[in-house]
Amino acid sequence: MGITSPGRTIIVFFIIINSLATDAFIPLIESPSPNHIARHPKMSQQNDQTTPHPASASASAAIDFLTLTRNLKTTKRTGWIHRGVHHPESIADHMYRMSLMAMISSFSTSLNTDRCIRLALVHDLAEAKVGDITPHCGVSDEDKYQRELETMEYISSMLGPLMGGDEILELWKEYEDGTTEEARLLKDLDKIEMILQAQEYEAEGSHEKSLDQFFTSTEGKWRTEIGRVWAEEIVRRRKKVSDGEDSSGQKQDGDS
Repeated sequence: MGITSPGRTIIVFFIIINSLATDAFIPLIESPSPNHIARHPKMSQQNDQTTPHPASASASAAIDFLTLTRNLKTTKRTGWIHRGVHHPESIADHMYRMSLMAMISSFSTSLNTDRCIRLALVHDLAEAKVGDITPHCGVSDEDKYQRELETMEYISSMLGPLMGGDEILELWKEYEDGTTEEARLLKDLDKIEMILQAQEYEAEGSHEKSLDQFFTSTEGKWRTEIGRVWAEEIVRRRKKVSDGEDSSGQKQDGDS
């Protein structure tokens, strides 16, 4: 038998060590990650029950909120009722056209269009619970504000952070404060929508009492240039109808 050379012994030693290391690491490489381990059906069902999808968790609050806002669709605006307007608009009617006003008016400015629209959608939201309180309802401004604030805090809590409850409350406060450029524009648009609707009711003859108070109460109270020039256009059209002219300025049939 020959004597094994040292070099050959070392080579055989490294071959053995390499083989052992490979055998040790292959199970680790081939083992599936915990995310891919098949779960027992019962275990899967239990986990699904204890971790509901976020949409399911918020569905009840969302439908409660939307059901509350139905009142905006069915509640008629108080001012028109007091003036004997036939088939007056609802609160939601007013809010929708005001949202359109917010969108198109902000396009020609440096204001945040998205924020303007959100302010319009939120500004009368409290009326879903407290109703449309006007200066002629015998409620002080302080009492009106407190009632609406409590309603908005209720709505904010109902929706929670997941559905923007905090942001909706802050938007409402921003509108009420009227300190930002967007809020000042929306304050004007609230009045613009009102006098435009009054002018339309007058043109239709669908009112029993004078609607002059809606125009006189807004004169000289515009906070923005858009509010001022839009109001002037509405008043100009109102005068044409009063003078018996059509939209082109011509006398209507039957008038001298």
